[in-house]
Amino acid sequence: MTRRFLFVLGSSRTESNTEMLARRAAEQLPADVEQQWITLAEHPLPEFVDLRHDSDHVRPTEGSLGLLFDATLAATDIVIASPLYWYSVSAPVKRYLDYWSGWLRIPGVEFKATLAGRTLWGVTALAHEESEVADPLVGTLNNSAAYMGMRFGGVLLGNGSKPGDVLNDTEALARAKTFFAREAPLARFPYETD
Repeated sequence: MTRRFLFVLGSSRTESNTEMLARRAAEQLPADVEQQWITLAEHPLPEFVDLRHDSDHVRPTEGSLGLLFDATLAATDIVIASPLYWYSVSAPVKRYLDYWSGWLRIPGVEFKATLAGRTLWGVTALAHEESEVADPLVGTLNNSAAYMGMRFGGVLLGNGSKPGDVLNDTEALARAKTFFAREAPLARFPYETD
């Protein structure tokens, strides 16, 4: 299968530090790797309603929901590019991930089986010197990947608050050059041991 990267941009700002860092990393991908970029602020999802126990689930075909559903299924690699908002992913990204639980229940789609073995990556900018404050964001993405049977490529962290600040983070820019070149291991929950 040809690699196809889906970049899900979760910032409320256009050309955010997180997006800038993600684009720097994406520049390193080989030319034959397809890229699709979806900005959640431009394609907002409706409020998620958990109907898993009392409703038939229908495949979304229209609007932002249909776009994200199809793009997610088509991707070999999903990159969640979310700024660190209150120590985790942004609200639009959380809503996107919430929809995964509904998509698991669409008859005939096999959402979990389709994503199994594919790779989830993260990119984030944070306005804090200590990267440990991003552990909840990293945990959210790692555990989501583990539940789905996906690989987890980790999170590319950059520092920046004001627009463009991340471009001054030379260490993050250096990590961006090889971020997607690494082989991503199968995601595991923290309680799982070898």
